[in-house]
Amino acid sequence: MNVIQPVLELIGSLGLLLYGMKLMSDGIQKSSGEKLQRALSVLTGNRFASLMTGLVVTMIIQSSGATTVMVVTFVNSGLMTLAQSVGVIFGANIGTTITAWIVAIFGFNFKISAFAIPVFGIGYFSALIRKGRYRNWAEALMGFGMLFLGLSGLSAVFTPEQLGWLFKIQGDGPLAILAGFVIGILITALLHSSSAFSAIVITMAYNGLINWEMAAAMTLGSNVGSTIDAVLASIGTNADARRSALIHVMFNVFGTVLALIFFHPFLNLVMMLTPGGQHSNIAIRISMLHTVFKTLSTLILLPMQNPLVLLSKKIIKDDPEKTSNVYKLEFTGLLTKDAVATHIIQAEKAIADMTDVVTDMFDKIQIGVTKRNNAFIEKYGEASELAEDYADQMHEQITHYLIKCESLQVTEKQLNHISNMIQIVDELENMSDSCYGTIMLIKRSIEKKMKFQTEDMERLLPYIELARQFLQFIRININKQLTAEKLELARELEDGIDAFRKDLKKVARKRLEGGADVKSELLYIDIVRTIEHIGDNCFNISEILVNG
Repeated sequence: MNVIQPVLELIGSLGLLLYGMKLMSDGIQKSSGEKLQRALSVLTGNRFASLMTGLVVTMIIQSSGATTVMVVTFVNSGLMTLAQSVGVIFGANIGTTITAWIVAIFGFNFKISAFAIPVFGIGYFSALIRKGRYRNWAEALMGFGMLFLGLSGLSAVFTPEQLGWLFKIQGDGPLAILAGFVIGILITALLHSSSAFSAIVITMAYNGLINWEMAAAMTLGSNVGSTIDAVLASIGTNADARRSALIHVMFNVFGTVLALIFFHPFLNLVMMLTPGGQHSNIAIRISMLHTVFKTLSTLILLPMQNPLVLLSKKIIKDDPEKTSNVYKLEFTGLLTKDAVATHIIQAEKAIADMTDVVTDMFDKIQIGVTKRNNAFIEKYGEASELAEDYADQMHEQITHYLIKCESLQVTEKQLNHISNMIQIVDELENMSDSCYGTIMLIKRSIEKKMKFQTEDMERLLPYIELARQFLQFIRININKQLTAEKLELARELEDGIDAFRKDLKKVARKRLEGGADVKSELLYIDIVRTIEHIGDNCFNISEILVNG
């Protein structure tokens, strides 16, 4: 019983600590995570910007694992380049040290229960009466309190009297250091959180269960074990995404090996930088070690960004050439349950890609009307059919992806946004059908050798150009919320297309009454009608974008 009781208390306290960290991180991500993730996908213009973005995002969401998983996902979907991801990964590794400082400063300089329980209570009752973003912050506050309740439990159970028999490894010899290093790797990989393991190490060291050297070795091992999330997230992704995960592993492994080679000089440097030196609080010393290790690794490796990228490309070869007429959009790695905002950003990227496909199809209409000859059929006939099939695949895959997103823990705002995106994909698919239909009409007119007056075809060009401008307007604003002024511009474009259509159909009817070829004029009217449908789809998308 004396043996079982401390083990059960350890499991319970560890559960409180891990769940508290998850609740805190999830609450922060739900309240501001989408903005942070959007920043992560765009604020990576140069090496320094990438570093600072990764650092700040990780400090806020309290999880380098979540940041690196997002990075791998963004690289896989083309939102971020491999080179940009390097700086973000380095910054995330520095940002993750903030948790150790929070634990060291708040966890052992105050009576934990004196503020942990009130903080949890305030968070819980705030969550009952608040909604939306405020509720998410309340949950984060609950997590903060629960984290320190777990830490309090660990502090009570991690004593030589309670669990001393579990931790016989001490000393600073090579075997002891190696054992601590391996323990750090395994437990961190098991917990999926270097921050949680850092809290455990700090608690054990503070209570005298392990010495300074052992704590340092375990902390260094945790840096290697923390790469597990990025590795798992990269499974099944493209070559650049896997390279991004590899660079994350190389960063941590390289720095760790270097620290192990110069283990005692490195510890002396940490003690020199820590206020109080050898007599400093060991909790503060471990936090300093974590920060110094990550910062030094970054200072050494950041200038070597390009060689790291080249090395990753030598280790992981390019993907084999895939047929361009097959489209696939799947949930990636660890993102099937969490990081809703990341899924939404990926879906937006896919919708932007689909808009590009439709725009490219529409451009062929203008070419066909201008150059109505057999060369057009040879160059664009089969290609247009493949493009239309590709657009159909995109419609199916993106819609399926968005339906999966709806099943996640989404906010009401996110659910509305997902619903809007499903409608936009439907409109884009209808536009691709209209584009293909128009190209087929042009193809038929060429094959049947239908005769049109030169001025009649020239009348189509400004009409098509107006529709093209509308489509470009949609392409530019596809993932933005339209203002009232932009909606008015969209309405003017729609009205202009309608007015053009009426004039063109009126002219075609007059030609029919004058004895023109019936088949040619009816086909001409069909072309006018399908282009008008494209304008209608564009306006429908504009109205959806206004609702955000």
